Amino acid sequence: MARLYTEDLNISYGERLIVRDMSIEIPDKKITTIIGSNGCGKSTLLKAMTRVIPHQAGAIILDGRSISRESTKALAKKIAILPQTPESATGLTVGELVSYGRYPYQKGFGRLTSKDMDVINWALEVTGISEFKYQSVDALSGGQRQRVWIAMSLAQETDMIFLDEPTTYLDMAHQLEVLELLQKMNKEQGRTIVMVLHDLNQAARFADYIIALKDGQIVKAGASEKVITRDVLRTVFQIDAEIGRDPRTQKPMCITYNLLKGGNENEKTANHVSALVGSHS
Repeated sequence: MARLYTEDLNISYGERLIVRDMSIEIPDKKITTIIGSNGCGKSTLLKAMTRVIPHQAGAIILDGRSISRESTKALAKKIAILPQTPESATGLTVGELVSYGRYPYQKGFGRLTSKDMDVINWALEVTGISEFKYQSVDALSGGQRQRVWIAMSLAQETDMIFLDEPTTYLDMAHQLEVLELLQKMNKEQGRTIVMVLHDLNQAARFADYIIALKDGQIVKAGASEKVITRDVLRTVFQIDAEIGRDPRTQKPMCITYNLLKGGNENEKTANHVSALVGSHS
């Protein structure tokens, strides 16, 4: 049994049901990527699994206990989350922002201990931003700022890190820089990484496990070869894709695609949903 899983999970915003009856396991010490069209429930699922938002029914289990029963500090020692739009760090230095990751371990007046400083310096070094420790976060490039937020997550010393679209607003080089850093953390430190990505080829290249969502339900989950397929992409994104192989990684790759048009194509896609949902494992 995985350390983190959901059972018949329902998540709503007001009266609108976003995620329906979802049961999924997050593989330990692997990189899991959640894909799907806008509004399908990707970020909602991520937020619920980290208790940023509540769920209305079902259960989210971590280490044999419902996360709703964990204290905030106890949960923060197990799970770190980097939201899609991190809060402003105006006026903070890199070192100061990374030090916020030590909050779950602070007592009393919250002074940083020598152990805290060791962990902060380690997080700065691992993410390659030690030289910016005393610089303002505002003065950094987008890719460098994203590394600072990841370093703050590392400073929490959690086994699991959740990231909501960590490559948003970054150019191609900085996107690759961030994803390679996450992959390195997974391979060398055994961290469980769960992230939402829009780029299908990045998802296929870096993920060990992909969860494809449509309308709050799982269409398919598994290795990239099982998920990045013509049928699944037709169902999830309403596109007719040509799938090939990345010549460097041998992972599946979306080479080109067209939008599905016309009633017949939409009918075919509807039929694919019933065939795929429920057979995602």
